[in-house]
Amino acid sequence: MPPESAAAPLELSIVVPTFNERENILPLLERLRSVLDGTAFEVIFVDDDSPDGTAGYVREIAQREPGVRVIQRIGRRGLASAGLEGILATSAPYVALMDADLQHDESLLPRMLEKIRAGELDLVIGSRNMAGGGMGEFTRERVWLSQWGRRISKLVSRHELSDPMSGYFMLTREFFDEVMRRTAGVGFKILLDLVASSPRPVRFAELPYVFRTRQRGESKLDVNVVLEYLYLVLDKSAGGWVPIRFVLFCMVGAGGAGVYLAAVWLLYRGLHLSYSLALLAAIAVAMVGNFALNNVFTYSDRRRRGWGFVSGLLLFCAACSVGGLCNYALAQFLRSSGMWWPVASICGLAVASVWNYGATAIVTWRPARRRSA
Repeated sequence: MPPESAAAPLELSIVVPTFNERENILPLLERLRSVLDGTAFEVIFVDDDSPDGTAGYVREIAQREPGVRVIQRIGRRGLASAGLEGILATSAPYVALMDADLQHDESLLPRMLEKIRAGELDLVIGSRNMAGGGMGEFTRERVWLSQWGRRISKLVSRHELSDPMSGYFMLTREFFDEVMRRTAGVGFKILLDLVASSPRPVRFAELPYVFRTRQRGESKLDVNVVLEYLYLVLDKSAGGWVPIRFVLFCMVGAGGAGVYLAAVWLLYRGLHLSYSLALLAAIAVAMVGNFALNNVFTYSDRRRRGWGFVSGLLLFCAACSVGGLCNYALAQFLRSSGMWWPVASICGLAVASVWNYGATAIVTWRPARRRSA
């Protein structure tokens, strides 16, 4: 949406990830026009195939307003990855990221732009946690969650951000180009991802703003947001060398190992079944438990529900059957060689976990495909 002298070069791009935000599009555009009058800017909506037709609605607007664009993503979800794709799609020297739900104060954008123009800065952040800012009418639990996220962020970031969970900020193209290949693109909190991906100290400033009360739509904050924030922290802690889903898969497996060993002990020592029968039964128990936990935690973004849970369990068990056979054969071999049965059981489980991760990622929780209308 350039100013009336349409020849002005594009200066600012505003990337807005959306999901079921159709009713917020026009009010947001009107507010942006009001506060950015005289600035050559564009708005890029990155829509995760919203069922309410947000992408199509934005296209209709774009027919009349060349400063409006939409990127519609099929089979992909997540605010962080949407933000990254939106930034990659623009040539503007400055890019702002904000939500479509009208909770971010758009009047802060001119101040952000002025500050990032004037100073040797990479990033200007809208903060709710400094003097003059606030969380609005949020519940005590939501405020506590934000404060908790701030503490956790220190595990992976050297920077003292007052609001690392902020989704409202502006950055330079140069800074993004410098860090984009190191980002994880996981979950909902892209700011921490960008800052933690920088190989050098980030030059940033913070401006206070008060988070507005939601007027339309539904909050996207749920247990998945919390889990994906933890995924990001784990990914940055692992240095990107190990896939984060594999880390979580192994963590679930480690918890399941306790159940597995307890089942072997109960059946083998307690009920005096043969070791072979006890081992097979324990493998079955571990499979069911691991599927349920991985469905909630490791693959929360692809979670199976209803009949999908049942079919997923069957696929999981089928995919893990090869790993289970390897587990059984190795544990039996090691025990017959004189190894203590708990150690033999753990060795079998460790070997099977690598196969199980790869097989179930492809068969059980494969990314959603495009569905026909």
